[in-house]
Amino acid sequence: MASQFTISGQDLEQWYYWATQEARVAHISPSEVDWFILAMTPLDSLSLRLGLYKERSQIPVKCSLSELTQLWQCRVKQRVPLQYLVGETPWRRFSLKVSPDVLIPRPETELIIDFALKAVQHSRNPYLSSGHWVDLGTGSGAIALGLADSFPQATIHAVDTSIQALTIAQENAIKEGFSSQIHFYQGSWWTPLEHLQGQVSAMVSNPPYIPTSLLSQLEPEVKKHEPILALDGGNDGLEAINYLIDTAPNYLISGGIFLVEMMAGQGEKVKQLLEASYHYQAIEILPDLAGVGRFALAYRC
Repeated sequence: MASQFTISGQDLEQWYYWATQEARVAHISPSEVDWFILAMTPLDSLSLRLGLYKERSQIPVKCSLSELTQLWQCRVKQRVPLQYLVGETPWRRFSLKVSPDVLIPRPETELIIDFALKAVQHSRNPYLSSGHWVDLGTGSGAIALGLADSFPQATIHAVDTSIQALTIAQENAIKEGFSSQIHFYQGSWWTPLEHLQGQVSAMVSNPPYIPTSLLSQLEPEVKKHEPILALDGGNDGLEAINYLIDTAPNYLISGGIFLVEMMAGQGEKVKQLLEASYHYQAIEILPDLAGVGRFALAYRC
């Protein structure tokens, strides 16, 4: 890690104790202190856990000790998500750049890539994995990168209304080596992709799905700092999902995949909407790691 700042092991030990106490008082998991230090220094989790760093005279760090303290106070007092403070988050095998311009990719969303892989395996169309794949509302580009990684023969099209989000997504694609496989577009949902009507193998999306009335009840980390545009799903939370159900058939090939993430408790309604469309078959509501239905999968008739 190239850095002009260093900290002694003893000073880091004292800082670690202070930050952990601050976290406990603020009802923040002390494990976040570990994650923060691992992101800001070249230390590994074993060295941190065993305290092997304590005798070191110099440990490189990305910022000064006072700046480190200021950042942690932003976490504790302003409830700024840790991922925004360090500017990155782990997701699948990637380390993605994030900022308040994009939703922080959640660990449960990693499953959508696994479900996409299974959907291709269960499809009767052998060419799905090499066609056009679409990620609508790409944000940080997480899903687009996951798809590009899993389907190296596919062309990925990633869309977002926010130019700031697209800039971050493009930086992530370049850093992870997928800039030639993923094409980025600014616009609303399918609007920039009209040239792909009837040609899309799969549409994968994590759209806004939280009912407007519930936004005020979200944790302060989310409601105060993450982009509301990526969270607000309208009155019933299904505004975007309903739109995607209605419009995707115009773009998907026969047997093409429709795969979206949704909020817990929305599964039955989303299934009904898919059935009522008459354009989909083999409709499934798929569970997250806790067994809660969080994903809807269907195939274009």
